[in-house]
Amino acid sequence: MHSHVQGFHPLTRRAFLGQGMAALGSVALATLSSKSPSAAAEFTTGAATLPHHLPRVRRVIFLYMSGGPSQFETFDPKPALARRDGEPMPESVTRGQPIAQLQGKELKILGPRYPFRRVGQSGVEMTKLLPHTAQIADDICLIRSMQTDQINHDPAHTFMNTGTAIPGRPSIGSWVLYGLGSEARDLPGFVVLLSAGEGLMMQPIATRLWHSGFLPGHLQGVQFNARNEPIHYLRRPPGVSAEDQRDLVGTINSLNQRFARSTPDPEVAARIAQYELAFQMQMSAPALLDFSDEPEHILQLYGTHPSERSFAANCLLARRLAERGVRFIQLYHRDWDHHLDITDIEQKARETDRASAALVLDLKQRGMLDDTLVIWGGEFGRSPMAQQVKTADQVGRDHHMRAFSIWLAGGGIKRGLVYGATDELGYHAVENPVHVHDLHATILHLLGLDHLKLSVPYQGRNMRLTDVAGRVVSDLLA
Repeated sequence: MHSHVQGFHPLTRRAFLGQGMAALGSVALATLSSKSPSAAAEFTTGAATLPHHLPRVRRVIFLYMSGGPSQFETFDPKPALARRDGEPMPESVTRGQPIAQLQGKELKILGPRYPFRRVGQSGVEMTKLLPHTAQIADDICLIRSMQTDQINHDPAHTFMNTGTAIPGRPSIGSWVLYGLGSEARDLPGFVVLLSAGEGLMMQPIATRLWHSGFLPGHLQGVQFNARNEPIHYLRRPPGVSAEDQRDLVGTINSLNQRFARSTPDPEVAARIAQYELAFQMQMSAPALLDFSDEPEHILQLYGTHPSERSFAANCLLARRLAERGVRFIQLYHRDWDHHLDITDIEQKARETDRASAALVLDLKQRGMLDDTLVIWGGEFGRSPMAQQVKTADQVGRDHHMRAFSIWLAGGGIKRGLVYGATDELGYHAVENPVHVHDLHATILHLLGLDHLKLSVPYQGRNMRLTDVAGRVVSDLLA
C-alpha cells in the first residue's frame, strides 16, 4: 500500500536498496564530517541567534549537593542557637509552618555542632569543616537567605531543577540550551555527572531532573557515568568497524531526512543531530575522559587521580567540558541527608570541599572564571530543631525550606559578599530573601537571557522556567 500524503514519494523495496546504497557514501561523509555543515550544526544555536542582552557568562557549572546540606554546620553561624541548645523551640516561630518528619513531635533546638571562624579578606564566617572553601571566600558570593516551596526531597529536587514541582517540565539546563544553543560541536551542550560517597541516606536522583520536557528532545542533559563506560552504548560492538557504522548512520539519517522533508517534525531533526553527535563523540569522548594529560599539580589540587571516578574527578571533568564549549554542566553529589546523625556531614565535607574550591581556583588561573558561573548548593536546608533517632548523643536535622545557604562564583557576581540573613534561630529568612525563581532568573540574566521573554507556548499558555514569578537579584551582580 502506498501513502497519498502530498509531497511524500514512497520508496519501494527495490528503490530503497538502489537509491540508498548509491547515495550512502556521500551522505555519510557529508553528514558526519566535522568540517561539513550538518543537522548537528543546526542545533548549535538556540531559539534566537543572539541573547536578549549582553551576557556576563558563557556557561554554568552547578555543584548540586543532593539531600540538603545543613546551613548550621556550613555557612550560617547562629550563636543564639548554640546558647539555647536543647531548649524547646518557640511555638511562635514554628506555628503554621510546614514541617517534614518532625510533624507532631516535640521540637527542641539543636545548636551548631562545629565552630565557625572568619576567613578571607572579607571576613565571612564559615565552618571549620570547609577549609578549602575558606581559601576562596573572597571569590564567592554567599547567600544565606535562600527559600523554596517544597519540603520533601523529590518535589524539592524537581522544583530546584525545573522551576516547578510538577514532573515533566524542562530542566534549567534545557532552557539554557533552548535560548543559547551549544558551543560544543562534538559533545552535548548539557552534561550531567553523578557521584556518591560513603553515607547513611542515599536519596535517589531521577533523570527527569535533566529532561527537556516539552522542549525538543536534543536539549535534554546527557548523563556521563562515574564507573564502567562513561557513556552508555558509545563504543562500537565487537566486529563493527568505523566504516560499517558510518554507513549505517548515514543510511538511517538519509531516511530520517527524507521523512522530515515530507512530514516536518522537530523530533526527527533532533534524532538526526543526535546520531551525528554520538558518532563524533566516539572520537572526542576518549580524549575528554583521559586525565593523563593533566599535570600532577592539577590532580593534587583537585585531590584525584587519572583512573578515579568521584566528585573530585567530576569537578576536573567539568573544567574539561567547559573548555570544550559545553554550555551547562551539572554535578550531583548524593547523601547530604542528615536525619540520622548530623556528624555525617564531616564525611560529605571531606568528599566535596577540596574539589569544589579547586574548580574555582583552576578556572580562575586559566582565565575562565570571568565567563563561567559556578553554583554550590542543594534543594533545601536543614532545620534548627533536633531529630533524635537512636540515642541522646546521636541526633540529626530535618528538612527546612524557609531559609538555607548556597554560594555563587564567577562572571558578573560580586565577590566576598554575604547576602541575606536569617533570624537568630535560623528558621526564617528575614533579610533579602532569595527564592528559587529569583535564582533562576538571575542565572538566565547572567547568560544574557531575559526570563520573562524566554518562553514557549504549551497547553494554552506561555511557559517559562520561572513560571509567573522570579526577579533578577541585582544586588548580587558586579
